[in-house]
Amino acid sequence: MSRQYINQLKDGDTVNEVFLLVDKQLRANRNASLFLSADLRDCTGVVNARMWNVVEERMQHFQSGNYVQAKGKVHLFQGTLQIILTYIEPVSAENLDPAEFQPQAPQDVQQLLSKLREMLLSIENNEIRTLMECFLVDEGLMDEFCRAPAGVKTHHAYHGGLIEHVVNLMETAQRVADLYPKADMSLLLAGVFLHDLGKVRELGYENEFVYTDEGQLLGHLIIGVEMLTEKINAYQEMTGESFPKEAELRLKHMIVSHHGTYEFGSARLPMTPEAVALHHLDNLDAKVNEFARFIDDDLNSTSNWTPYSPRLQRKLFKGITED
Repeated sequence: MSRQYINQLKDGDTVNEVFLLVDKQLRANRNASLFLSADLRDCTGVVNARMWNVVEERMQHFQSGNYVQAKGKVHLFQGTLQIILTYIEPVSAENLDPAEFQPQAPQDVQQLLSKLREMLLSIENNEIRTLMECFLVDEGLMDEFCRAPAGVKTHHAYHGGLIEHVVNLMETAQRVADLYPKADMSLLLAGVFLHDLGKVRELGYENEFVYTDEGQLLGHLIIGVEMLTEKINAYQEMTGESFPKEAELRLKHMIVSHHGTYEFGSARLPMTPEAVALHHLDNLDAKVNEFARFIDDDLNSTSNWTPYSPRLQRKLFKGITED
């Protein structure tokens, strides 16, 4: 029997299916009665589900990251499809295929890895190119780099999202290189690769996408600088030569400044041509991906507009729906 995929749900559909529970909250309504708000996921998207008048003790035997059998009916509420649950219980993962519940990169990850290798090995500066080789030969690291998302809920929030994001940025950087000759392309390409590398340790991405303890306490900027320092030490052991100090400082600066402003978590403001270029390229790719995914993930196919996004502080135009 074929499963009911989230992106195929319509208003009025009856649902009886297994999903991955990615967020669970108990809330109180105006009458102080508890209700369950649950975000359910499969490989095609996420849908919010509600169960009214629940008892807290009955909701404690399953948590985020569990697979659950959910029964209910799809309703359209304020332009958004949601499931009103009549039943939700945990189920064993033993006979389930994890791929059915994990969003995947739309591009082939191995092809992305080949592009990444080609671009990093094309770097003109010998020292920086050799440093990049120290990362590429670390098979464990590169396996994680290929699996990791670039975010938990926002941009490129799917397996393979991190490498897709990085390759997009590197290709964009190469295409605009002639327009900005004052930006050192060797530094920029290496900085693009390094800027979010710490996310392989900042994020956990087995079932649900979460922040690790290290990620919560340090964040990917500090983790990324640590990882770069480790590979610079490996470079020096391998070559018997010191890595150029200025290049080290410029690369580390790109990592800690790529968020652009202090209010968005940047440890420093961009202070070099390569750092400011990285920030704007990063922001462009992240925002376009976030907008496109928010449009694609909207389950209400009858509306020209998405629901209002508190994060984006706007609705997004999807296009005119044909009658």
